[in-house]
Amino acid sequence: MPVNFTAIDFETANSSSASACSVGMVKVVDGRVVDRAGWFIRPPLGHDYFNEWNTRIHGIVEADIADAPLWREQLPDLVAFVDGDHLVAHNAGFDMGVITGGCVASFVETPSFGYACSLQIARKTYTLDSYKLPVAAMAAGFEDFAHHDALADAEACAAIIVHAAKRHEALDLEHLVALTGTKLGRIGAVALAG
Repeated sequence: MPVNFTAIDFETANSSSASACSVGMVKVVDGRVVDRAGWFIRPPLGHDYFNEWNTRIHGIVEADIADAPLWREQLPDLVAFVDGDHLVAHNAGFDMGVITGGCVASFVETPSFGYACSLQIARKTYTLDSYKLPVAAMAAGFEDFAHHDALADAEACAAIIVHAAKRHEALDLEHLVALTGTKLGRIGAVALAG
């Protein structure tokens, strides 16, 4: 089953979409996790204050990101890790908004990515009382992870997509999206072109 993608998750310092303070990414090739990466991010000036509510959720404080590279400095590493894959995120609109917001606030071009949403795919795959990440991940057999740790959340997201692909007998991510009646979204120049 050649299901290839990069699962991604961001934590933010505040309600601004440009305030990413942490990213986690999990690369899946042929339905298997082959690589993981995660790091702290210093949000662009004006988007870098820490809201108490956000800190309560993910536990990241300003001191954690003090020496981290700025969004514009670490963006090439993010793009290199993804290496042309489609992205997958749980509630992908949020995470794609973070990529776009960080780029706009940093005056850099938003990279082009296609993406799918594991939340939407979970809704078409499982019958659950809730489709929040921990519940959907449990349905996929991925339990007891550190929710709101960006890397752990990306791993949970990857597990949902791999399990859903097997369950639907999908040939690849695009086939899974078609089988579940969800959409493959786009951001960056590819979104503007099409």
